[in-house]
Amino acid sequence: MVPNGASRHIIPRMIHNAIMWLVDTIGASGYLGIFLLMAMESSIIPVPSELVMPPAGYLASQGRMELWVAILAGTAGSLVGAYANYFAARHLGRPLILKYGRYVLMPPEKFLKVERFFLEHGEISTFIGRLLPVIRHLISIPAGLSGMNHLRFTIYTLLGAGIWVTILSWIGYVIGQNQELVMAYAHRALLGVIVASGLLVAGYVLFRKYRRPGANPQ
Repeated sequence: MVPNGASRHIIPRMIHNAIMWLVDTIGASGYLGIFLLMAMESSIIPVPSELVMPPAGYLASQGRMELWVAILAGTAGSLVGAYANYFAARHLGRPLILKYGRYVLMPPEKFLKVERFFLEHGEISTFIGRLLPVIRHLISIPAGLSGMNHLRFTIYTLLGAGIWVTILSWIGYVIGQNQELVMAYAHRALLGVIVASGLLVAGYVLFRKYRRPGANPQ
């Protein structure tokens, strides 16, 4: 059993080692490494983007990468990973839910209601979902289940993923290898994104409410 005092040193050391490994991996594999890691992160494989894009930003600050190319590689990887979930849900999940969903509290009529909701609100759901932890790994599944329009899915996935990838890359670019500061600023950025997402959802709800025919703003 590890003493509490020792565990406080082990965890930061593990994070440091993970970041150093990612810096070396990304440095060796270049933009392709960023692309592949972010594709994994965007699917169901648990590769935290907070440990991928800041090292890429740090390498850019050292002149070993172009920052904008790293951001493009990370964003493109996020889109590919999102589409992996999309197609899996569309071609595997939807038939299974329609056939067996009634056995797991998802009868066809309930599923169709969920599907209609996502078809109506898929853009805002996809965009915000790409900005939030955990949800960003899963938001492509309902998009695939509902058969969301590919152009819209691509645009809003790129917008959401691009914003988050850019934030993390700039954190690494400005702060460098100090993993404690990187994680602290990543958490602050995440909090800001959550607040902004909440405000965006509230604005979207109000917009939808008052644009309905016959809506009375009074």
